[in-house]
Amino acid sequence: MPKLGMEPIRRDAIIKATIAELGAQKSLDVTVSQIAKRAGMSSALAHHYFGGKDQIFLAAMRRILSDFSIEVRTELGKAKPDDRAQAIVRASFAPSCFTPDVIAAWMTFYVLAQTNADALRLWQVYQARIRSNLISALRPLTSTPVETAETMIALIDGLYIRAALSAPEEPQLAVSHALRVLTTLLETEK
Repeated sequence: MPKLGMEPIRRDAIIKATIAELGAQKSLDVTVSQIAKRAGMSSALAHHYFGGKDQIFLAAMRRILSDFSIEVRTELGKAKPDDRAQAIVRASFAPSCFTPDVIAAWMTFYVLAQTNADALRLWQVYQARIRSNLISALRPLTSTPVETAETMIALIDGLYIRAALSAPEEPQLAVSHALRVLTTLLETEK
């Protein structure tokens, strides 16, 4: 007989284990068995809750994107109107969003999105949201908010790739670099 109330706890444990295992393996070669073992349960239980490996990866990315959304809302809540773009950049490299495990999960997600329609849709939702938020934040500051937003999105993705391929930097180094580029882009308008 299943224990009542255990499903959310077990789902959370599987999601956390997936992110940790992706961080340890740094590839899509992670198995449901490895994830389940890290979560302290059987692979059959992991399959029961999520269906398969791709669904587990997608649930992990939804969690990462949810954490990112919380960071963005928190930073935007503290920002002055002219500092909203900087707030989005800071949120992109918040400690909860820029750990070695999360960076590895993002890299795995990019690979999965090339072959999995659900992952691609999730990536497109993320891209649309960050693009929309940045354009809105940049509109009062520049005559080219779309182009500036696209540049910043590419820079954020590039800093993630760089962190994945070398030892992950301190988040503050990535924030400083991205903010310098943003300042330079905005100053060219003056």
